[in-house]
Parts: sequence; C-alpha cells; structure tokens
Amino acid sequence: MADNSITLVGNLTRDPELRFTTGGRGVASFGIAVSRRYQVNGEWQEQTSYFNIVAWGQLGENAASTLTKGMRVVVSGRLEQREYQNREGEKRTAIEINADEIGPSLRWATASIERNPRTEGGNGGNGNGGGGNRGGFSGGNSGGNAGGGDYFPADEEPF
Repeated sequence: MADNSITLVGNLTRDPELRFTTGGRGVASFGIAVSRRYQVNGEWQEQTSYFNIVAWGQLGENAASTLTKGMRVVVSGRLEQREYQNREGEKRTAIEINADEIGPSLRWATASIERNPRTEGGNGGNGNGGGGNRGGFSGGNSGGNAGGGDYFPADEEPF
C-alpha cells in the first residue's frame, strides 16, 4: 500500500478563509510559501514553492481563528488532486494539501497553547473556532478531518 504523506514548513501567504458546507462542516483554505536556499558555484540561490492547504472540521475552524498571513507553520497531510469546473464550465485540476495536523514553527517564535474543551460527541472541539486566540495557536484534538468520499460533496462548488 502506498503512503501519501507530506510535511511542509512555510509562511502563510494569506489569512485562512473559513467556509461551511451545507451540512455545517467547516473548511478552511490558505496558502503557504516554502523557501529553499542552496549554493551553486559558491553563490546562494533561493527557490520558493507555493502550496494550497485545506483543513476540514475543527482543525479548519481552529486554523481560521488562530493563523494570520506571515505566520510560520508546520503542516502535515496528504497531497491530493481534484478536478472541478470553473464558472465558465471549463475543466480545471487543483493539487493541494489536505491537512491532518497544523502547528506553529517554534524556530523563530514562541506560541501559547489553549486547549479546546471537549464536547459530548468527543469530536475534540467546542465549535467556536478555537476560542479566538489569534495571537497564539489553539491546541486540542482536531477531531480528524474528511476521509474518503466526503472530501468535496457533489452539491458544492470547490474554491
């Protein structure tokens, strides 16, 4: 069985955008820039790659209430490709990271963790987006995210 795991460390290129499915499930999307420095013939070169990140459920709500453009984060998840039609009816392909975990990079910063209280369903969150702790990183159990067939419901347009 092939393993499709990826871990990226980079800076947010935009604030997370939080949306909700028709069923009420949260989904946040944001971008990160990952830079690499290397030497060629004694001269430093820099290469930057840009990735779109999607975080579902409580993980997405916590990310949207915590992260802001410029923050350095560690994202672990699955590389996924999806096809959709744009508003003009043209077929498009998107490659993005479906996040399993998101956390702060503590290389050049500190963070304060605020654990979300558990709800009765055991999903690990309180549904309020992580308590509004935009200065730090909300902790707690993300409650998982979309698995298998519910990545993009058929009745919703992907963003």
